[in-house]
Amino acid sequence: MSFLSHDHAGVVYHTSSVLEEQGIIHGFSTRLGGVSEGHFASLNLRGGGPHPDDRELVRENYRRFCAALGADPAGLVLSRQVHEDTVRHVTAADAGKGFSAPVDYTADALITNEPGLNLMVFSADCIILLLHDPVTGCAGAVHAGWRGTALDLPAKTVGEMGRVFGARPENIRVAIGAGIGPCCFETHDDVPDALRAAFGPGVEPYIAPKGEKWTVDLKEINAWRLRESGVQGDCIDTCSLCTSCRTDLYWSHRRTGDRRGVQGALIALRRETP
Repeated sequence: MSFLSHDHAGVVYHTSSVLEEQGIIHGFSTRLGGVSEGHFASLNLRGGGPHPDDRELVRENYRRFCAALGADPAGLVLSRQVHEDTVRHVTAADAGKGFSAPVDYTADALITNEPGLNLMVFSADCIILLLHDPVTGCAGAVHAGWRGTALDLPAKTVGEMGRVFGARPENIRVAIGAGIGPCCFETHDDVPDALRAAFGPGVEPYIAPKGEKWTVDLKEINAWRLRESGVQGDCIDTCSLCTSCRTDLYWSHRRTGDRRGVQGALIALRRETP
C-alpha cells in the first residue's frame, strides 16, 4: 500500500492505493495549485476563521480541487468540525452545504451511501481519514485531532457505517492522510492522560516521554483503534508525511498558528453510468 502524488493543472494532491483499487473518487489536497495569496497561498479550503480568506478565491480553490478529482462541486458536503464525536449521515438534502449553502449541523465525521455526494473534512495538523466499504457501497470522512482520537471517532465511524448501512468492519478500507507526526507533536500531560483514560495501557506504545513533555503518534493510535474495531490491517493505508515538517506542502497550526489555510480530504461514490 502507498500514497500516490498527482499534479492536475498545478493542483497537487494525494490518493491512497487502498482506495484506488476500488475506483472510488477521493483525494487529499495540499496547499499547491490554488489562487489564494499571502499566508493562504494557494489552495486554501478555509473560508472562515478569525482571519478569513477571500470567499470567491476559496470557492475557486474548491472548483480546482474537484476538477482534479473528477468531482462535481455541486455535490460538496463539508464538515463543520468542533473536535467532538458526532457522525452525520449525509443525504442528497445536504448537497452543497458549506459550498453553496449554509452548514446547519456540527459533525467531525460524515457518512453516506448516496453516489455523487462529495464528503469533505479538513486539517492543519489533525488526522483526516477516508473510509469505503465496497460491499455495501458506503463511504465516510473523518477529522480526528487528539480530542477526536481520544473519543475514538474513527472507530466509532466504522460502527456507524455498520449500524446505518450494514457495513462489516473487515470489508472497510481506510486511508489515513498526512497529519502531525510524533516528530513534532510534543504535548504536556493532558493529551497522554486523556488517551490513557480512554484506551488504557494499550495506547502506551504510541506515547513516549521527551524531557518534561510527551510525543504522541496520533496516526498510529487511530490505525490501532481501527484494527481493534475489526478493520483488517492490510486494508489501512497511512501517509507517512508530517504536516508540521512539510510546510512546503501543508498548513500546520503548530508551525504558524491561526494565520493559515487548511487542506482537506474528499471522498465520493461514483454515479453509475447508463
